[in-house]
Amino acid sequence: MTIPTLLTLPNALGLFALVNLWTFMLFGFDKIRAAQGTWRVSEGTLLAWAFLGGTIGAYAGRALFRHKTRKQPFSSHLHQTAILHVFAVALVGGWMLVG
Repeated sequence: MTIPTLLTLPNALGLFALVNLWTFMLFGFDKIRAAQGTWRVSEGTLLAWAFLGGTIGAYAGRALFRHKTRKQPFSSHLHQTAILHVFAVALVGGWMLVG
């Protein structure tokens, strides 16, 4: 199997779903650990997974688990990542329409 054969829309969507599911689960895991007062997932790790494509999972995890909703500068960094993703999707979408 070569790299171009792996770069298909179904594979990309599957990877996107996995990254978002993992990010969502990390938020839940961190919320459980916070309640227990034990070792936590670092904010850097949570933001890194959001940056790698898990923004939807991060926002879903924040909403469902009510976790890191008021924490600054975490919230600002997550919002900036989401804005970056919106611009990236718009750029790629525009490029695909032209090409």
